[in-house]
Amino acid sequence: MMVGNREHRKTGTVRISALFTLVIFLRLFMTGGTITLILSSNIMAKTLQSWIQRLIDACFLAGQVIFHILRGKIHKQNTIEQMGIVGPDSLIISLITAGFVGMVFTIQVAREFITLGATSAVGGVLGIALSRELAPVMTAVVIAGRVGSGFAAEIGTMRVTEQIDALQMLKSDPIEYLVIPRVIACALMMPLLNIFSLITGLTGGMLVAENSYDISPIIFLNSIRNFVDIWDLLSSLIKSLIFGVLIAIIGCSWGLTTRGGAKGVGQSTTTAVVTSLLGIFILNFFLSWIMFQGIGDNTIN
Repeated sequence: MMVGNREHRKTGTVRISALFTLVIFLRLFMTGGTITLILSSNIMAKTLQSWIQRLIDACFLAGQVIFHILRGKIHKQNTIEQMGIVGPDSLIISLITAGFVGMVFTIQVAREFITLGATSAVGGVLGIALSRELAPVMTAVVIAGRVGSGFAAEIGTMRVTEQIDALQMLKSDPIEYLVIPRVIACALMMPLLNIFSLITGLTGGMLVAENSYDISPIIFLNSIRNFVDIWDLLSSLIKSLIFGVLIAIIGCSWGLTTRGGAKGVGQSTTTAVVTSLLGIFILNFFLSWIMFQGIGDNTIN
């Protein structure tokens, strides 16, 4: 009996110890989780605050750019150099992107339209989609990834290596010397890239329509002419110009506000591209709402 009681007490002690250990572990886990959650919340709050502050700085920079341009303070040599970077150097990747977008879009809609007996509408629908949305947006995405990131990285590196401070000591305005040429280059080159992208996308779609669905180029081109009007083309150019200014302002502003050495340059480059893409899609919604809402209302009526 005594041996049985000892074993029973020993088993009970082990169970109590295990339960006590489990309680301590759970409390530590919950405490650690709470601390981790608090730290994560603080980091997110600081990141959001920093991002909002940078957006405000970008708005102020846009105002300064407008003020300088109205006063005629434009560095011509830098502007021409930046136009070469934004335009010709970005042309190939823009055309490749637009060509495949046009071909994929045609693959998606051609068979369905042929089934519905609307073969003559394939080219027109592609033309409307490319001119109103796909060409300006996809071109802007390409430029944001290639050029906007370059602006942020280059100017950010100049900031952390105190080259911008040196410009100010030499009484050279960084906005006039660095920012305005990039803004003007993007504003001028983006509509041109958009036109080339639109033509390339339509050409790619026409090739797919002819070779895969036996839609003759004459039917395809007549469909584009019947569906697409001058306002569609103008809206495409307006969108691309606005997107170009947005990309340049965000890239330059994020570069000018870079802190923290090489790590800060990398973070500024990443957040500049993400912010540019976010701004492109948000602006595209509001621009489409303003430009084409009346067309939808007339169709409904």
